[in-house]
Amino acid sequence: MPKSVFSFALIFLVVILASNSLFIIEERERAVKLQFGRVIDNDLKPGLGFKLPFVQEVKRFDGTALILDLDVQDYLTVEKKRLSVDSFVMWKIEDVEQYYTSTGGVLSQAQLRLSPRINEGLRNKFGELTFDEVVSGKRDELMDEQTAALDKEVREDFGITILDVRVKKIELPTDVSEAVYQRMRAERDREAKEYRSEGKKQYLKITAEADRNVRIVEAKAFQEAETIRGEGDAEAARIYAEAYEQNRDFYDFYRSLLAYKASFSDKSDILLLEPSGEFFNHLDPSAN
Repeated sequence: MPKSVFSFALIFLVVILASNSLFIIEERERAVKLQFGRVIDNDLKPGLGFKLPFVQEVKRFDGTALILDLDVQDYLTVEKKRLSVDSFVMWKIEDVEQYYTSTGGVLSQAQLRLSPRINEGLRNKFGELTFDEVVSGKRDELMDEQTAALDKEVREDFGITILDVRVKKIELPTDVSEAVYQRMRAERDREAKEYRSEGKKQYLKITAEADRNVRIVEAKAFQEAETIRGEGDAEAARIYAEAYEQNRDFYDFYRSLLAYKASFSDKSDILLLEPSGEFFNHLDPSAN
């Protein structure tokens, strides 16, 4: 029985020693080995490693790209216009030993120390630009410059490399935004009035031109109609004259019949004339 207890205790001790002696570093991790709190290996390679139990320890850190969302900050442009900027920074650990010694390897501490540097850099950069430059493509150039400058600074101080600094959103403060909105609205109203005025001008011009063309067409049509009517009347007079010359008696008789027909077109028509009048010459044979 004592031998079994001893064997079990020995196995247990071996397991404890092994668990405190062997460690595994994953591909996505960065790590340092410490001995009594001092760094003795500043960049452990991925894979299986060995350390002295209870004397040495391994500190692991996330070696992938990390994103720090910054609080919305107000920055002033070169014209002293205030902008509310929402930004973020992408970073990763470059020098593991420097990162550990400067931040204690605590992620929140690293972010706490990184945020003021970024805000200060952005404040300085925005202060060099006008409002129009900020909202235009020059903002991308500003971000690239800020990334390079900040990377150089924090690499030396914290062992961190800055991969990218980007602005997610830029807004005007509420009081300024309302003033800008009113100014934009006034500008749009002015442009709308100009368009309406120009449209009305074009409308009057087109309408006047159309009315002038209508009057010209009507005048030409009236002139042509009068010409045709005059020619028709002349032709009719000529035909009448020719017919009259060919047989005057028949022509007089025919014209009298037309007059009778026109005078007595309705059964109720009454005409009181003397029978010996010229109107009835062709109805009274004795008159001829």
